[in-house]
Order: sequence, then structure tokens, then C-alpha cells
Amino acid sequence: MKPVRLHRTTTNAVIHALDQIFGEGRYADKVIEKTLKQNSKWGARDRRFIAETTYDVVRWYLLLRIVARAKEDEYWKILGAWFVLNGDVLPPWDEFRGVKAGDIKSRYEEVKQTRRYRESIPDWLDELGARELGEHWDKELTALNEAASVVLRTNSLKISKRDLIGALQEEDVQVYTLDAYPEALVLEKRQNIFTLDAFKNGYFEVQDAASQAVAPFLRPEAGMRVVDACAGAGGKTLHIASLMKNKGRIIALDVESWKLDELGQRARRAGVNNLETRVIDSSKVVKRLEKSADRLLLDVPCSGTGVLKRNPDAKWKLSSAFIDEVKGTQQRILSDYSAIVKPGGLMVYSTCSILPTENEQQVRNFLDSCEGEFSLVEEKHLWPSDGFDGFYMALIRRRN
Repeated sequence: MKPVRLHRTTTNAVIHALDQIFGEGRYADKVIEKTLKQNSKWGARDRRFIAETTYDVVRWYLLLRIVARAKEDEYWKILGAWFVLNGDVLPPWDEFRGVKAGDIKSRYEEVKQTRRYRESIPDWLDELGARELGEHWDKELTALNEAASVVLRTNSLKISKRDLIGALQEEDVQVYTLDAYPEALVLEKRQNIFTLDAFKNGYFEVQDAASQAVAPFLRPEAGMRVVDACAGAGGKTLHIASLMKNKGRIIALDVESWKLDELGQRARRAGVNNLETRVIDSSKVVKRLEKSADRLLLDVPCSGTGVLKRNPDAKWKLSSAFIDEVKGTQQRILSDYSAIVKPGGLMVYSTCSILPTENEQQVRNFLDSCEGEFSLVEEKHLWPSDGFDGFYMALIRRRN
């Protein structure tokens, strides 16, 4: 972010957002969304300032606290430190009294030699990452502190990528393509795309490039019966539908009915008509589907360590106890839901984690426990240092 002239109204909005995120434990994306809706007079520049500044302070929270010598809730000090390190000149406001640029810059030079401060990460998570990824952790941790790009996925059920580029240009949205991701378009600058006619017409979904690799990895084909067993709000489900050209059947499962309701709305906008949703409210739901699917997607709950650039507040909300708990959930899903795939069929186990204990080690443990019934066909790592989110996926075949 370039140096900016500070205004009270928008700066106060950032402070209020930080209090909700750290003081009340709310999710940053929801807080920012609500904040931006509160004042219709804010233009694009004001909205961008509030969103980007809030996310940046959340991302660098520990570092800023250290260099500002601030307590956890001294948000003005913390924000003042961010402005100083960003090259801004602080206005003579009472709230910034005691924030001395020289002291902050000097302390930054001292603490940047220590990785957990330089990269602004909790001690336990830094230790966990280093233990699991070794020297690779340094590179990925740096990448996780970069701001996430906004990536669109062309909905090929309704429009070609070339025509979508034209439609977006007509609405003053500039994008560029990615050779490795045939349906992806990256926004050249962050802007509100949900008010666009192209969005309302279902021409695209917002989906990170790495996430767009999962559905093709499953190898779905038109006419197949596909089960997405941890569908959530269904970004990957909709991608599968487009790859199947609306032919065949997709059954989307989740334990949360509201997520499937949202998926239903998105599916209608996208023109998907081969989708059925089912809430997993008992073990019978999975049992009824035993050996019925040509393809099965298990995009399991995980730590989310691969998407910290997109959700920087997660590193302050995560705990080692939660990661241990989610590993148990992953094991149960692999063990129980794998029964859904037919003999000879394929399933994909995927996470947005970069930790081996949630990824290849889970797959190895599963394969060791199933006595040759399943075999690994292929696995893929997509790292944050590749430029987008971090993902792991394993393609597994059921033999009998």
C-alpha cells in the first residue's frame, strides 16, 4: 500500500473493525463486509483503504505490537506503528500521542532478525511449521504474508473465458489469464465484483486458482454419478458440474444445512441442474450411498494453513488442540466416507493445509489400514509460494 493521507472517519472504521476482530473474536472477512455496508458515502478509495489496512494490521499484528510496545487492545498504537512502517506521516491526533516513528523503526530493525516477529506468527505455529516442513517453512511463511489475489473461475456452462473477459471489460473490470489454470481470471486490482451484471448472470464464481485445480484432479466425466461429501457452500461442486457439462448426477453432502442452502442459490445462478443436496444428519445418509459413486470428493475440514494469506486472522484463532481435533475428523471422514466410491472408481482427498500430518501422512495411514482395497494414483502439492493458496490433493482408486 502506498503512503496515504489519513481521514478520521475511515481510520476510526479500521479501529472499530480491529476491536471486533481481536476484542470480540469475530471473523475478519465478516467484520470488514459489515463495516463497508455501514456508510454508503464511502467511495471505492475509502472502502479499499479500510479493507486493506484492516487486513494488513491483522496480518502483522504481533510484529506491530512488538515494535509499538503495545498491549493487545491498544489498537491506536498498533495502527500507528503500521502507518509508520508503511511510510506515512502520522497526523497530530491525540490518539497517536506517544507513537514515535524513530523508536518504531529502530525496534523493527532489531526484531526483524527473529522469524516469528518478522513474519508475525504465534510461537507454537512457527514451531509446528518448522517441525513439519523444515527449511521449506521459511519460504512458505513469507508467501503466506502476501495479500491474496482475487481470482475468478469462468462458468463454462454459460460463457467462454474469452467472452467473459469482454463482458468484464464492458463493466470496467480488467483481468489477466493464467496458463496453468484454463478457467481462471485474476483481477488486476481489487474491486467489488458482486454488483456486476456478469456475476448476477452467473458467468463466474470467485475461486482461488489453487482451489480450481481440485475438481479437474477428480477426473469427472459427463454422465457420471459424483458425490461431493464435504461440499460446504459448493465452490468445487459447481466446478465439477461445469466439467460434467450438466450431464450425470452430483450429490452434495454437508453436516451444515445452511451451507447447502447457499449452494442451492449459487447453483441456480450458475445454471447447474444436475445437483442434489443432502444434509448429513445421521450415519444412514452415508450408508445409503455405499458403493454408488463413480467419483468421490473429500475436501475435508483442515487447519487452513494454506490459506492464511486470504484469512490472516486464522493464525491468531488457530490452536494446536484444534489441529489435533481436525486430524481426527479427517481420519474418520476418510475411513467412513470412502465406502461411497464404487469398486474401480476414484476419490480425491484434499485440504487447504500445507502440513504433511494433515495431508500425505493421513493418506498413507488410510492406505495402510485398508489392506489393499485402495491405492494411490497421484498426489499434488500446490504451495503458497507458487502465488496462490496452498492445497494438497491425493487421487485414490478403489480396487474392490
